Amino acid sequence: MYPRAGLQQNAPTPQSMTPSWPGRMGMPNPGSSQRAQAGSTPEGIKRPLDSKSSSRSKSASKKKKVKDKVITQQVVELVPESQAYMDLLAFENKLDSTIMRKRLDIQEALKRPIKQKRKLRVYISTNLYSQKTDENEETTAVPQWEIRVEGKLLEDPSGPKDIAPKQKRKFSSFFKNLVIELDRDLYGPDNHLVEWHRTATTQETDGFQVKRPVVGDKEVKCTIFLMLDYQPPQFKLDERLARVLGIHTQTRPVIVNALWQYVKNNSLQDSNEREYINNDRYLKQIFDCDRMKFCEIPQRLQKLLNPPDPIIIQHNIKIIGQDGKRATCYNIDVEIDDSLREMMQSFLLSTASQQEITALDSKIHETVEGINQLKVQRDFFLSFSNDPQKFINDWLYSQSKDLKVMTDVVGNPEEERKSDFFNQPWTQEAVHRYFYKQVQQKRAELEQVLGIRSSS
Repeated sequence: MYPRAGLQQNAPTPQSMTPSWPGRMGMPNPGSSQRAQAGSTPEGIKRPLDSKSSSRSKSASKKKKVKDKVITQQVVELVPESQAYMDLLAFENKLDSTIMRKRLDIQEALKRPIKQKRKLRVYISTNLYSQKTDENEETTAVPQWEIRVEGKLLEDPSGPKDIAPKQKRKFSSFFKNLVIELDRDLYGPDNHLVEWHRTATTQETDGFQVKRPVVGDKEVKCTIFLMLDYQPPQFKLDERLARVLGIHTQTRPVIVNALWQYVKNNSLQDSNEREYINNDRYLKQIFDCDRMKFCEIPQRLQKLLNPPDPIIIQHNIKIIGQDGKRATCYNIDVEIDDSLREMMQSFLLSTASQQEITALDSKIHETVEGINQLKVQRDFFLSFSNDPQKFINDWLYSQSKDLKVMTDVVGNPEEERKSDFFNQPWTQEAVHRYFYKQVQQKRAELEQVLGIRSSS
């Protein structure tokens, strides 16, 4: 509504502004609450918002829209410097669209395994102990040998260097199980195997060590089996299927995709029943059937997939002629998660920047809403200062029109605006009846008060 301070004090009330028309002589005037609601501004004049209406609008519209951040062109014309804000808003929209497109690209990239090939250097060291000292400092003459299997991941010189130090992976985290097989003839069937298998409660370690007493003076043949822990799991294909697809060891999705490419390249899909594959002579021997459904491929592949081959290292431990510690190193190709994957996941899961952006957006909405309110107030007071007479006439016409709508009064607003309308013969009688009605009402109120006092 218009500002109430100072304007309503001098403004005529609806009771003194509009008389009772014929047929509505005894109609009571609306109360003060109704008059407050009837105070609308004239046509073409915007009404400034008060604090209550602005608080209601904030609570009603919880979800802000992009258009609420836009400054109108009238404000830009009044304050040319505000064009810089509009330029920043356009740049923000481009930046938001770019970030959203990159987020979608990252989500698609995370669905596919991002692996990086690195070198794992395995150190196999042996040491010979000619004597052993126990806690009581007694020396025994039983010699022993020790073998250690350790390793570390080599740095990639061609890859990006991380500024922040990363936590290094333990050596055992690269393997699913490890078996050290010693000479069966020397250590018997019960003591020639040392096994380590990963479980759900396994604690990672930097290496493994095995100690055994020296038996004889021959070299101890030692075979080390290392089974890599592939993530996602990989499988070794059956020899016949491996020759057909040209794949030795791969993940299940890669194997299924390679089989599908083989079917397409050789036109093995049935032309009438598209869900069937007509096997050629190679697939007939492998799957032992003439045709099969696409949905049967995973089940039929299960019998043709075997665990991958372990890495086998042959190592000999010399008992005679070995001086001190002796070490041998081997390089193993391993696949690890790309460092960019962790950065991508942290980018998608980070909420700190999003919370900050939301807080800043809320401040922008409040500021733009305040600017628009000030613009409406300026237009309101400017229209009054430019032509006060026209402003008051329009405002009175608007008040009269709203009052008629509220009280269901029928009339012609255009005729009522002219003085000739109130000089008609019926106006004098209407005024007398109006005052007579007011006197009768006051008299009834006075008699009621006197009657209550006399009874008390």
